[in-house]
Amino acid sequence: MSSPATDLVRLLTVRGETLAVAESLTGGLVAAEITAVPGASKVFRGSVTAYATELKHRLLGVDATLLERQGAVDPQVAGQMAAGVRKALGADWGLATTGVAGPDPQDGQPVGTVFVAVDGPLTVAARSAGGGKVEALRLNGSRTEIRMESVRSVLALLLEQLAGEQYGNERAQDTERNGGF
Repeated sequence: MSSPATDLVRLLTVRGETLAVAESLTGGLVAAEITAVPGASKVFRGSVTAYATELKHRLLGVDATLLERQGAVDPQVAGQMAAGVRKALGADWGLATTGVAGPDPQDGQPVGTVFVAVDGPLTVAARSAGGGKVEALRLNGSRTEIRMESVRSVLALLLEQLAGEQYGNERAQDTERNGGF
């Protein structure tokens, strides 16, 4: 059985498309998962680990007022991070992760609150006001488990966009078993 990262690299290679990643709580784990796949260099442009809130604005173009008002753990922030890294690194697709892995709450959000986002060449009808698709997760477990589930979830979110509903339905059942919503 292949991994989500392997499937992603294969699909993007076939489509001739590229990917960039913006990470906060995952701290580079998404990029590491993708670059562990042989042939990833054909599709992976790079990543920005914007762990500090001000870097989300400075490097990824996330609205400063939004960050001030909502904090970094917000669905719009995730969407703007994905769009920002896509633009900054010149990729067809942008992925983003932001959230609270613990041990303490952040920006008024409890541990396990995570937002993952994808931005790409979607049809006009499929695009939300944020410029892509954002998914809210409520994860349980240790800091490490929350971070790893965030990696899996953001990769699966893009696979849903690329491969259609079959993969998405399998993932939805798995997320439900793991405490997501």
